[in-house]
Amino acid sequence: MTATTTTAPHEGGGSREDGPRGRRGGRWIEHWDPEDEAFWRETGERTARRNLLYSVFSEHIGFSIWSLWSVMVLFMGPAYGIDPAGKFFLIATATAVGALVRVPYTFAVARFGGRNWTVVSALLLLVPTTAALVVMEPGTPYGTFLAVAALTGVGGGNFASSMTNINAFFPLRKKGWALGLNAGGGNIGVPVVQLAALLVIAAAGAGHPRLLLAAYLPLIVAAAALALTRMDNLAPVRGDAGAVREAVREPHTWIMALLYVGCFGSFIGYSFAFGLVLQTQFGRTPLQAASLTFIGPLLGSLVRPVGGALADRFGGARITLCAFVAMAAATGLVVLASVRESLPVFLVGFTALFALSGLGNGSTYKMIPGIFQAQALARGLGGEEAAAHGRRLSGAAMGLIGAVGALGGLGINLAFREAFSASGEGTAAFVAFLGFYAVCCAVTWAVYLRRAAAPAAGPEASGSGAKARLTSV
Repeated sequence: MTATTTTAPHEGGGSREDGPRGRRGGRWIEHWDPEDEAFWRETGERTARRNLLYSVFSEHIGFSIWSLWSVMVLFMGPAYGIDPAGKFFLIATATAVGALVRVPYTFAVARFGGRNWTVVSALLLLVPTTAALVVMEPGTPYGTFLAVAALTGVGGGNFASSMTNINAFFPLRKKGWALGLNAGGGNIGVPVVQLAALLVIAAAGAGHPRLLLAAYLPLIVAAAALALTRMDNLAPVRGDAGAVREAVREPHTWIMALLYVGCFGSFIGYSFAFGLVLQTQFGRTPLQAASLTFIGPLLGSLVRPVGGALADRFGGARITLCAFVAMAAATGLVVLASVRESLPVFLVGFTALFALSGLGNGSTYKMIPGIFQAQALARGLGGEEAAAHGRRLSGAAMGLIGAVGALGGLGINLAFREAFSASGEGTAAFVAFLGFYAVCCAVTWAVYLRRAAAPAAGPEASGSGAKARLTSV
């Protein structure tokens, strides 16, 4: 079996055929069946891995641009006239827009094709980067900074379209690893831009943010060019308004969105705020803050594929619950360090939060397609029909879940803003986060691990009418 594509043969592709009516040009694959082991072995895996590689690179640059203001605020000294609350609001603005655009970005894959939209979404990153290059200097009105920070939100949308696209390429048994690697490689864009900022501050001083911004312009162009020449569109992934309506009505969509707030919301919220917290609460200089901020996001990004792989082996719900329990413990350590003003203990607890949130990010995204496929099996569907149902609904749900999860980052930054405005420290915010992780623990256990959970057929079901539980996800 081969993948049938509208372009000349390429690695992992198949024969040249006319594309579907209305689709002219571009690399369109007409037949795609990753659950068929022969198809996967002969051609599907090579094609999927190639698309994964270039998807990771584009998403990586998107995350870097989305998180620009987590480092731009480190360059904004007293001459800019912006207090810590104002800086937190700049970060929160970028976070909010990045969360909201994830919904249309998810559905753009089905409308335009995964490869085509990757090219467009990469090129859109030129707008906020160029705008920041122009305005980043003392004397610029605060409203202008807010507008440019909002523009960087387009980088947050890249995650949703990339995950929806890659979800369609891989079979269920490989999704935890593939989605974890795709997201983890993208998440690394956060510590990379923070490390790049550290190098600029160390080499040229905090007065030269434009050096960092200029360095990203050719990388954005490279991401678009590689997507154009090396990625594919999947014709079977078509716009499906019915899937969106079903996903909206499905309670598990919103339950998983809540859990993703706890995992990804924590990762992105802490990533954006970490340097500013160090400056504001512990009196670190821009160079000192920049030398520490990249470590946590880097660990959280690297461990995300591990979370996906562990979920493939042991079940996503089990790994997710373990992650939330450990995050609650790490938050307790951060609260203690904040009260005692102990920077070493604070760094240990905060770094652990990054790593654990990354673990949970990988495991939660593995759960999503498994939940919908388990429901299809419970309704009597089987084989490829159940797998297709899982891909259909999980692709629609991922955009909604990703958007709500990213809004968790907005909540974290607004909580920090209020805490620092009221008391000059973030202790109250961390106490609130601790309570939320406790809620996530309870929900994960009650819905996906408790033996009394509502039955749904899963991988361990066997025989006609056999029942399994959502504990299999």
